[in-house]
Amino acid sequence: MGKIVSSFFISVDGVVESPDQWHFPYWSDEMGAFVQAGMESAAGFLMGRKLYDEWSSYWTTTDTDKEIAEIFNSARKYVVSNSLEKADWAGTTIISGDVAARLRELKEQTEGDLQMSGSATTVRWLLANGLLDELHLLVHPIVVGRGQRLFEDTPTHPLKLIRSEVWPSGVVLTSYAPDTDTAA
Repeated sequence: MGKIVSSFFISVDGVVESPDQWHFPYWSDEMGAFVQAGMESAAGFLMGRKLYDEWSSYWTTTDTDKEIAEIFNSARKYVVSNSLEKADWAGTTIISGDVAARLRELKEQTEGDLQMSGSATTVRWLLANGLLDELHLLVHPIVVGRGQRLFEDTPTHPLKLIRSEVWPSGVVLTSYAPDTDTAA
């Protein structure tokens, strides 16, 4: 059975928006190895509509990052959307209708992880519906001050720490799973 695993570059103040504006000074070999391991364990990539629109236009046309583009362009991709009618990016399946039921079926049929990077709104929905299996936060030692935060107006969701590391760059990796033993 597959798992839904989400990873975010996140600032100390919880901002996940536009990491391309603040994340790169903290890139390290440790972070590269973590990202690569996530890509290697991926049976597919799960995303919301907005991220699908951004990634499908970028990864299919980029002249840089060709190795990563090849991975994304050849991988299975699943986009959660009740408004997207057609997905032109090769290997993309639209998950619509009873999304929760369809994702449970997909997890049952999948060997490996369904990886997510971004899609904060989708991650909040997955967590609220008991579908998120792991949440990896790569906390960067920076206060961004503005931008979308991962958890905005979110109900309480108990989590349990399953992994933590501090890297020389100052980034702290924390990994969580839903804590089903603790009442919210």
